[in-house]
Amino acid sequence: MIASQDVDVCVVGAGPVGATLAARLAGAGVRTAVVDAARLPPMEMPAFDGRAYAIALTSKRLLETAGVWARLPVDPCPILGIRVADGRPGEPPSPLSLHFDHAALGDDPFGWMVEARSLRIALNAHLPQLGNLTVHAPAKAEVARDADGATITLSSGASFRTRLVVGAEGRNSPLRSAAGIRVSRLDYHCMGIVGSIAHERPHRNMALEQFLPHGPFAQLPMPPLPEHPHVSAIVWTDKTAIAERCLAMENAAYGQEIARRLGGHLGSVKPIGRRWSYPLSAMHAARYVDTRLALVGDAAHGIHPIAGQGLNLGFRDVDALAELVIAAVALGADPGDGALLARYQAKRRPDSLLMLGATHALERLFANDIAPIRIARRLGIATVDRMPRLKNFFARQAMGMNSSAGALIGR
Repeated sequence: MIASQDVDVCVVGAGPVGATLAARLAGAGVRTAVVDAARLPPMEMPAFDGRAYAIALTSKRLLETAGVWARLPVDPCPILGIRVADGRPGEPPSPLSLHFDHAALGDDPFGWMVEARSLRIALNAHLPQLGNLTVHAPAKAEVARDADGATITLSSGASFRTRLVVGAEGRNSPLRSAAGIRVSRLDYHCMGIVGSIAHERPHRNMALEQFLPHGPFAQLPMPPLPEHPHVSAIVWTDKTAIAERCLAMENAAYGQEIARRLGGHLGSVKPIGRRWSYPLSAMHAARYVDTRLALVGDAAHGIHPIAGQGLNLGFRDVDALAELVIAAVALGADPGDGALLARYQAKRRPDSLLMLGATHALERLFANDIAPIRIARRLGIATVDRMPRLKNFFARQAMGMNSSAGALIGR
């Protein structure tokens, strides 16, 4: 067995959440290792593939502090306004809609649209520059936790000790399963479709959240591409059978289905990049911690994409855990101490449960085409539009500013 350098924290999983946590910790002087079973994607990613992330204001602050934001190769597209409407495919959006303007809360946008490949390139560029970080990828990790720490044995034969292990491997987290942490799941019997469109008219940095009978349809402004001056991302939820039928269509017919749900405010539309799909479910871990173990991101929770907050919720985990660990290491304390992990769980579970409940309630309310309910929710949307304080509360929630996660979130 080959001995490797011991670390304070080992992050298992190098996706956006795990890699950002590793960068944040290492940048603050915490000896960190990150392990992923897959090779990190190459620096030069393939052509535009249609995927993008909606990054909330507080998530942007985290990425800036972690040193990642400045390395994005393409300028993100700010979201300056959001229109929320209730409708039906093929019909114009209801005039009883809700409009959010970022200027009502200050100069900052609600968020930014960042291409998935851009964030990966930025992370890959930044991780090798961090002196306190060791990257093991591709490598499989066998983790043996005990009261004093954990031994990480890699598939290469190398091993090292750490005082805290972080599970960032996604919804099917092996570390969570090995710890015997129960998970509650809810299947929505729907499918999410993700992709991008080129369109005739400019989006003017406006996003649309259109609530349809089978689920929400979101249009999110994207930066231009060399061959397409006007581009938006789409996140489309529909019944599984309908989604599968649409995914199998030729490009022209598929574009017509998008246009039926989008409405005509952007003119003609054309699908670009790949089509991505995944079954929709919610999940929540009974605990976020165990002996020398903390769960972050999708390893701890998964929510309906109706509010576009899944990744941002994971970044709030990163901020809260990083704040506690960095402070402990600076004082010479144990970053894997049970009391510290209990504080992390106390900070994050209420926020995650609130978001889980809110997105589930929205899905139940809006995935309903009964006429009286449809009329009532349209009137409710219009009423909120006339209540500035309530509008500002919802806007701050979308920006992540109502969370109690960590130091950066509360700024």
